[in-house]
Amino acid sequence: MKKYTKKTKLAELMNDEKAVEVLMKKGIYCLGCPMAMSETLEQGAEAHGLDVEKVLEELNKNKGKKK
Repeated sequence: MKKYTKKTKLAELMNDEKAVEVLMKKGIYCLGCPMAMSETLEQGAEAHGLDVEKVLEELNKNKGKKK
């Protein structure tokens, strides 16, 4: 299973319900924003003052899991 990276588009994360849950918990609510279509995870995390490495760790740990 391919891991998420800093360059993963936020739009791609919208297809993974656990990723959406993680991002919402971290305060990244911009998944419905038009900018999310072209913005990377790194850009989103930076805009919200988050450590992208910690966000990636949690996203990849939960990747593909169902609620």
